[in-house]
Amino acid sequence: MSILANLGRLLPLACATVLTGCDTVLLHPSGDMAAQEGRLLVLSTLLMLLIIVPVIVLTLAFAWHYRDSNTEASYTPEWDHSIQLELVIWAAPLLIIIALGGLTWIGTHTLDPYRPLGRIDAQRPVSSASRPMTVEAVALDWKWLFLYPDQGIATVNELAAPVDVPISFKITAESVMNSFFVPALAGQIYAMPGMETRLQAVVNRPGEYEGFSANYSGAGFSGMHFKFHGMRAEEFDRWVQTAWAAGNELDRAGYLQLARPSEREPVRRYAAVTPGLYDAILNRCVERGTMCLRDMMAMDARGGLGRVGIPEPTAINSGAPGRSVAMAICTADHPDGTALSLADRD
Repeated sequence: MSILANLGRLLPLACATVLTGCDTVLLHPSGDMAAQEGRLLVLSTLLMLLIIVPVIVLTLAFAWHYRDSNTEASYTPEWDHSIQLELVIWAAPLLIIIALGGLTWIGTHTLDPYRPLGRIDAQRPVSSASRPMTVEAVALDWKWLFLYPDQGIATVNELAAPVDVPISFKITAESVMNSFFVPALAGQIYAMPGMETRLQAVVNRPGEYEGFSANYSGAGFSGMHFKFHGMRAEEFDRWVQTAWAAGNELDRAGYLQLARPSEREPVRRYAAVTPGLYDAILNRCVERGTMCLRDMMAMDARGGLGRVGIPEPTAINSGAPGRSVAMAICTADHPDGTALSLADRD
């Protein structure tokens, strides 16, 4: 009996020891967007507990009061209805659902990942003169590529940003769907090939934070992690200079090599990026001679492969009796400025 008593006293201590190892980054993040999302989570949980806790307590109380051995409990087998009890049972959950709905409605619009940030934190609004730093994120198999168009650099499996500077993420993927997630910074958002998603965020405290893909994407998914560095402005400038010092350029051929499936890639930095690379990745036309999705969609909007859809078709004799080929050339804003053959048809 004494052993059980000792175990009972040690149990709370053991639970506290285990919980100290839990990483509660979602409830104590370093970015204002994540902090607002954490508060929304806590408020929603507390509102739901207003029903859950009384129900659990009353369930145990009724079970104890109406136990078989309690002969003093009233026995009313014919009772089946109470207006007062019905009002309590339905009114309380209804009020909580209304409160949850209002909280969710406001939070959904306030924390819209596409909406430009209105504040740096709870005390500081975003200045109208400030310009967010753009980061273009590409999910590869199985690594992350980050392009910094303002700085002209690129990194693999490493992300950095200055503290208290709004960040505008443009996110896409090379092959399959992934999910971009830095818990300390903001909520997760999907990365999909041929599509661009957006995320607005800001980091308020310097530090090193974990980032990863939160959507299973194949064999190397477990190693698809990266470090996010929140830095002071001067530290970020030095970090950019170290990328410039690398001296290498990420061009189209280099990207195609990088995009091949690989696992647990080390951090890489590129001093320069071929102009228009992210746009070509997004439009699935990094490989030269490939029609971009935007050109394809523009052609479809004009009528597809018919004479209406193909701009200025020119008939060319194919050499086969009774057969001709109509070839169209599209020069509409291709990332590298070259003309592409759109279609051949009878």
